[in-house]
Amino acid sequence: MNLNNAAILVTGGSSGIGLETARLLISQGAKVAICGRNLERLEQAAASVGALPIRADVSVEADVKRMVQTVIAEFGDYNALVNNAGYGYFATLIEQDLDQFNRLFLTNVAGAMLVARESARYFISRRRGNIINISSTAGSKGFAGGTAYAASKFALTGMTECWRAELRQHNIRVMQINPSEVLTDFFQAAGLEQKASERKLRPHDIAHAIVSALQMDDRGFITDLTVWATNPD
Repeated sequence: MNLNNAAILVTGGSSGIGLETARLLISQGAKVAICGRNLERLEQAAASVGALPIRADVSVEADVKRMVQTVIAEFGDYNALVNNAGYGYFATLIEQDLDQFNRLFLTNVAGAMLVARESARYFISRRRGNIINISSTAGSKGFAGGTAYAASKFALTGMTECWRAELRQHNIRVMQINPSEVLTDFFQAAGLEQKASERKLRPHDIAHAIVSALQMDDRGFITDLTVWATNPD
């Protein structure tokens, strides 16, 4: 895919992996829209990289429909979705809170589906397009305290495989990136501490993987790309 003048939507783009992905895509000549729920934070992030801010909650169907239509209207086309919005909730099985469990699934699973659905409808009409789902190594191996988060990422992996089977006939590439631990505000937002280390992955590392996957010629695609730190502390 040629990124020059490509029209791309990055969900969860106010910080971390989403923001760094937008930054790198724009440096390659792409037109990028980012979405988030906090308007002030979103607008500051968009201004810092030159992206189009669209306030939207991916778990709200009306927001998602409006967001995708805004991308198409503002850019005149739409070529790729980076399905990045998501967060973590961590508790042992016996401490699971159903409301928190359900809210996480609304964003991490239903939200990812809604944005992909609306994007795919446009991509099918154009007979081309790209969907990159940002999952996690937690989507291939569970861990203590990871009931909700790991389950949501396992679900995303399953959906990715289904969409890939459905959309290849329409020349739509469906890919998944699986980062291991990345130094972002993800852990803090989940109420956890994260030990800093120069050896741990940074958002730019994952952005590089995303952009590299998109840049492959459209005749081929990477199904899954897992990124580990070489030797973390």
